[in-house]
Amino acid sequence: MTARTRSVRSRIGRALPPLGAFVIGIALWQLIIVVFDVPSYMLPSPWTLLQTIWEERTAIWQPTWVTVQESYLAFVVATLAGVAVALVMARWNITERGFYPYLIVLQTIPIVAIAPLFVVWIGPGQTTNMLVGAMIALFPVAANTLHGLKSVDRNLVQLYSMAGAPPRVTLFSLRLPGASPSILTGMRIAAGSSVIGAIVGEFVAGVGGGEGGLGYIITQSAVQLRTPQLFVAVVMASVVSLVLFGFVVLLERLLLSRWHESALPDDE
Repeated sequence: MTARTRSVRSRIGRALPPLGAFVIGIALWQLIIVVFDVPSYMLPSPWTLLQTIWEERTAIWQPTWVTVQESYLAFVVATLAGVAVALVMARWNITERGFYPYLIVLQTIPIVAIAPLFVVWIGPGQTTNMLVGAMIALFPVAANTLHGLKSVDRNLVQLYSMAGAPPRVTLFSLRLPGASPSILTGMRIAAGSSVIGAIVGEFVAGVGGGEGGLGYIITQSAVQLRTPQLFVAVVMASVVSLVLFGFVVLLERLLLSRWHESALPDDE
């Protein structure tokens, strides 16, 4: 058996379990509707959902694009800010002792409670929704980056110090590469958190019309008992999150596949 054949079989083997679970879930979904005669306004059937996706394909595009802009920009802001905060805390221990507790407090604040304050300070709209998403996604990036920076082998750090390497060289050639798996783990979590935060912001601070995102569509569909449209908006929100998560996974493979155990194929 050639290496290419083994690789194809390995990929098929990894794809079959989630595909099988998806088929079973759809079958159970349809079975529940048929057995209990569930009306469409409570739970639409898979076929009804597909029909709605096709019929609403034009109307759902604009709010999806709005949510993409808000959540993806929130992800970028949270990643840059989280790495920067972690670098400062790893460089000076007093900053970690002083600011890390407040970083935890920031994570524990209910986002539904803090979002109205952003509306008061900034006003409703995409900027507020982006900041809400960035606020949720900041902590996992900062915490995982700090953990990675502090987990670098001390022997290597001492070796760099003995060789007279300046802190900048140690940071970019040792600490950041060593912390990259942890940074990417934080980015994985932030990929979903930023989308959730943006949609929560749209619940509270969103606007209608052409500037309304998926959160606005979900709210309006729930109020009007348009359950199929609500499901479509939820599906599109999941797609937005999965695309961003897939980008982080691809980036992880590109950066780590040649040297880190977590990204190596199973047969190596």
